[in-house]
Amino acid sequence: MGAADYEWRDDAICRDTDPELFFPVGTTGHALYQIDRAKEVCTECTVAKHCLDFALDTNQDSGIWGGLTEEERRVIRRRRVAAARAARAS
Repeated sequence: MGAADYEWRDDAICRDTDPELFFPVGTTGHALYQIDRAKEVCTECTVAKHCLDFALDTNQDSGIWGGLTEEERRVIRRRRVAAARAARAS
């Protein structure tokens, strides 16, 4: 990825948000609030798709990226791997 591939970050509304919001610790209690709030921020962001693509392409394994949690991104990665295997097998 070149520098131009990251220009979308200039338009990310999370640039003005505390980054800790997007990296909750755990999946209970206050972390649930953080996850919901981070997803709300992403919902309003015009570059959320770019953010999600970046996270998937670079295997970001923590945090909320493009409105999805680590586990939600793992599901997408598993589906992509399964689809690629199926395509190679046919």
